[in-house]
Amino acid sequence: MSVFRPRASRTALLLAGCLLGLGAGAGPAAAVSVPGPVGGDRLLVEVKEDGGSVTRYELRCHPAGGDHPDAAAACARLDEVTVWGRDTFAPVAPDAICTMQYGGPRTAHVSGEWAGRPVDTTFTRANGCEIARWDRLVPLLPAQGEAGTGAA
Repeated sequence: MSVFRPRASRTALLLAGCLLGLGAGAGPAAAVSVPGPVGGDRLLVEVKEDGGSVTRYELRCHPAGGDHPDAAAACARLDEVTVWGRDTFAPVAPDAICTMQYGGPRTAHVSGEWAGRPVDTTFTRANGCEIARWDRLVPLLPAQGEAGTGAA
């Protein structure tokens, strides 16, 4: 006489047995870790204002530091928008359809390393796409109407 066992139950038992077998004799099971932000992330930000004045600051994350005016918030925002496999600082696609609005002559240059990748990019407010790209990274970059602060 055979006992009917649903396929899912057999699969679950097999998987449990395999997992137990992997840990047998190896001491305590190691915790599974999810990849997180890479330590030592460091960015140099240079914001050029309309009148030609330039503000420069450094941001370090993991742990937060540097002379950025709000390092903790800037690091938190970068962690929030960083998606593994996607370039957080990617330029606007050349074929993007953008609104014809002008957000002012302010520019920013960001260089350094983030999430284990080199960064060397420029931000403008030349059209709707560029404005959205800039605004996505506030407070790393100063918000519209906010003066750049930090070491000059």
